[in-house]
Amino acid sequence: MLSSRDILNQTGISRATLNNYIALGILPKPVMRPDELGDRAAPRMGYFPDTAIDLVENVRRLKRSGKSMKQIGRILASGLPLSAEPENVAANGNGTPPSLRPMAACTREAGMDGLRLTLDQIDSPAYMVNSRFQIEWSNPAADAQLLGLPAGLPPEIGERNVFRLLLQALSEGAPPGLDDLIRFHLAIAKNRFSKSALLTLDPNLTDGDVGAISRLYDEVEPVAARDGPQDSDIDLGKRNEVASMHRVHASFFREGIFFAYAPLTGEQNTIQDFLSRRDIVIRELLKNRKPYLTNLSVLVADLQDSMKICAELPPEEYFDLINQVWGAMEPALRKFSATRGKHVGDGIVYYFFPQPDSNASFNTIQCAQEMSRVMAEIDQEWRAKKRWTNRLTLNFGLDEGQEWFGTYQTPTHIEFTVLGDTINRAARISDFARDGAIWVTKNLMGTLSSDERSRVHFGIRHSGIDSDEILVTDTYARINNLVDLENPRFYKFQDIAVLPVTEMFNLEKQS
Repeated sequence: MLSSRDILNQTGISRATLNNYIALGILPKPVMRPDELGDRAAPRMGYFPDTAIDLVENVRRLKRSGKSMKQIGRILASGLPLSAEPENVAANGNGTPPSLRPMAACTREAGMDGLRLTLDQIDSPAYMVNSRFQIEWSNPAADAQLLGLPAGLPPEIGERNVFRLLLQALSEGAPPGLDDLIRFHLAIAKNRFSKSALLTLDPNLTDGDVGAISRLYDEVEPVAARDGPQDSDIDLGKRNEVASMHRVHASFFREGIFFAYAPLTGEQNTIQDFLSRRDIVIRELLKNRKPYLTNLSVLVADLQDSMKICAELPPEEYFDLINQVWGAMEPALRKFSATRGKHVGDGIVYYFFPQPDSNASFNTIQCAQEMSRVMAEIDQEWRAKKRWTNRLTLNFGLDEGQEWFGTYQTPTHIEFTVLGDTINRAARISDFARDGAIWVTKNLMGTLSSDERSRVHFGIRHSGIDSDEILVTDTYARINNLVDLENPRFYKFQDIAVLPVTEMFNLEKQS
């Protein structure tokens, strides 16, 4: 056996690092016994198995491959085979990665000792794309060996078009299966996009990329999510060299499409077993997805006079009301592709992200209009039920911008959130709105097409000479021109004082 002194001397690690390895389960707890060298200052010494030195070297090897200490602890504690260190990215001026090396995609069979594959144990490339075929999550193998991004994905989601990244990273080596790989992705995209729509998703596609996508688009038949998981065997080795066959799997989820690569030199059962556990796959993907910059629209809605209503109703009736309100809103939120953000008491926040077939900003406006209509029906129901004079209304604030989108997580809960001024402005505008009004920023209105904007009836109401109300349509006003910010009641709107906004009154149906 080796003493702790032997390990420290031979590996050069610190005692704090040694203790950390023990805590992570990488090294077993030492056996305490008298020091064989008779050190009086330390009459008892911890002793470890003779394999401890090799374990420390394995930790270093896995750290060089980009794995976290948490991942390393899982791998070594489970006894799973160690993957080889990633090859260096070729320094050819374009950052083109080498061809994929055959990797053991952690294919130890489940069942022998209860082990099951997890997302962070997939050593071959894997990534998830959203509805616009932008990569939202990728593992280190995909970044370094497939996408030519050893430093990871760019922060802006608009820079993550999967077709551009694949074509630019692999075109230099031109693996025999490159066209097949693009065809595999295009077959899925073709069910959602026309050729012209697909080519406009990323304005940074080169002429060569556009030509390749156009040519291959016409060669594939569309594949839909209802057709179930898809896979294709593709040669990703270097041209004129030994084939490197991989089976590429595509699994469909509401949150996106997950692509996983597995070398055909290994067994496929384990990764297929992992992909079959859909709830676990998407939960792990959401937990591992890093924040990214994205364009989005935000809808904040609050129940007016909620404190007064809460005071008047018995607790059970108030909760019945709130549950009815937000339950009734769900169909509209789903219809217009809203992503739930925060839901605090009687207020909600929803996010609207770019969609392949619609304008997220216009979806936000349509959703607010539909929610307002539904709220009017609930108001009538409760007036008849309670015979009260209260009016149930939702006040809306809508804004648009580019912000960081990510998640807050606990072991049992995931909450989507946006960090930045857009969410704060929408919340302030919702607080500014009264009597069920829908207030929208000029920023958001500016993202509508001319046809969409022509359908929105909006403007500013002003007081006339005889206190008559005058509506000036198709105009905006700053908050400080609408309320007296010197009045203590309106101090809270100081931070949006010069924000141009408008009130939306109606939305014409499409002819």
